[in-house]
Amino acid sequence: MNVNIKRLSPDAQIPAYAHVTDAGFDLVAAEDVIIEPGETACVPTGLAFEIPEGFEMQIRPRSGITLKTPLRVQLGTVDAGYRGEVGVIVDNIAPDDVFTTRACYHVDGTVSEVSDRREVLVNTYIIRKSDRIAQAVIKPVEQAVFTEADSLGDSDRGAGGFGSSGVKQGGLV
Repeated sequence: MNVNIKRLSPDAQIPAYAHVTDAGFDLVAAEDVIIEPGETACVPTGLAFEIPEGFEMQIRPRSGITLKTPLRVQLGTVDAGYRGEVGVIVDNIAPDDVFTTRACYHVDGTVSEVSDRREVLVNTYIIRKSDRIAQAVIKPVEQAVFTEADSLGDSDRGAGGFGSSGVKQGGLV
């Protein structure tokens, strides 16, 4: 499948698969973004995609960032008709802290001083230009036809919802 990509920033990096068997390709930050504890930011990629009709691009977290930092990439969908810049929504779920510092954490585990010497909250992260911040997968989309009905067919589950299957083998706890 061919996917046309437009560079919207000279610092944007064209995505590539790290291994031939990978399902996802990395999305890279096109500029520095500072995210303090409790904040959410949109990290620009500097890229626009022409996703083929009948497909979507799913934005997903990178497992290393999720495991090793309090940064959480939000799942996202880029529809085939969208031609604007793709951004990655990132939450910093570290607890708010009243203490300030002149250092920021990085997604690779390193720490550095804030470049402009200002103070930031403890647990502040900086996503640096060229950091691999998320991954994306291009998948086919099937659209449903919705039909209003007066009743729905029976099932084993019925209307059982949130938590109805329990947390342990063998039923509810």
